[in-house]
Amino acid sequence: MRWGILATGTIAKKFADTVVRMAAEGEMLAAVGSRRKESAEAFAGTYQIPRAWGSYEELAADPEVEAVYIATPNSLHYENCKLCLEQGKHVLCEKPFTTNAEQARELYRLAEQKGLFLMEAFWTRLLPAYEKLRELLAAGAIGNVRFVRCDYGFIAKGARRERKFQSGLGGGALLDIGIYNLGFLHAVMGEAPEAFESQVHFNEFGTDDFSALQLSYPGGRVAHSVQAIGMDMARHAAVYGDAGVITFPDFQHAQQMTLTRYGEAPKEYSFPYDINGFEYQIREASACAAAGRCFSEKFPPEDSLTVLRLMDDIRRSWDMKFDYE
Repeated sequence: MRWGILATGTIAKKFADTVVRMAAEGEMLAAVGSRRKESAEAFAGTYQIPRAWGSYEELAADPEVEAVYIATPNSLHYENCKLCLEQGKHVLCEKPFTTNAEQARELYRLAEQKGLFLMEAFWTRLLPAYEKLRELLAAGAIGNVRFVRCDYGFIAKGARRERKFQSGLGGGALLDIGIYNLGFLHAVMGEAPEAFESQVHFNEFGTDDFSALQLSYPGGRVAHSVQAIGMDMARHAAVYGDAGVITFPDFQHAQQMTLTRYGEAPKEYSFPYDINGFEYQIREASACAAAGRCFSEKFPPEDSLTVLRLMDDIRRSWDMKFDYE
């Protein structure tokens, strides 16, 4: 598929590098757009992209672009997705898809009306390790799931820290990295929690830099999630059942996991990436678009909406609103 990239930041560079390395699969970079022409031209030069546009509108209108990858700050995702869909482009939009569930529902409706493919670029959801995890759980490898936990934290300094926390950009640890935790929990539990409790700490920008969540799921299942920007926390995760446990040393990158049935020797699984992990969502987007599907069966809209609704509820319980809300 012929891709356009909207914005030129760090995550856009990773996406561009991935597409370049997928040329043999028919993927190619057709154009890049930025709010500054100079930024777009520099990006295009690095990745040998034929056209560089000095506005998002010009990129969205480019007839050579079939699909657009949106890599702007959280607060712009809704308007950027809408722009590209209205110009007839398939869209893969960075997570969080939008900053609230209502915006997401509107975009999914628009994509269906237009007959275009739309998916949140929740790259971990498409990883082979997650497919194997769901397969093991469905087969009862650890019996009935009772408890899940996951942690994720990193330290950001200077301009990066400010960018992560700015309310006007939809900042805070919950939307930036907590979404990975909640997405992992949803992949395991398969449904929304019935209730949750939380503790939160706010920074000087009025957004969250730490939260600890306890979530209660149907059937008496429980999950714990900790997300922090300002603490260096290993991305450990574990799924406990009444017959065993599955552990991840790094649930976000998810290239290794261990299955241990109680009283038995551990069984190790390895899932090395073909490239860097982004290739799986790109393949899914291209395959769905080629088949005329508006949504992915592997990561359907309802899964994305479930996590967004939960984050809406959590922020509401904190009385935390973004500047533009």
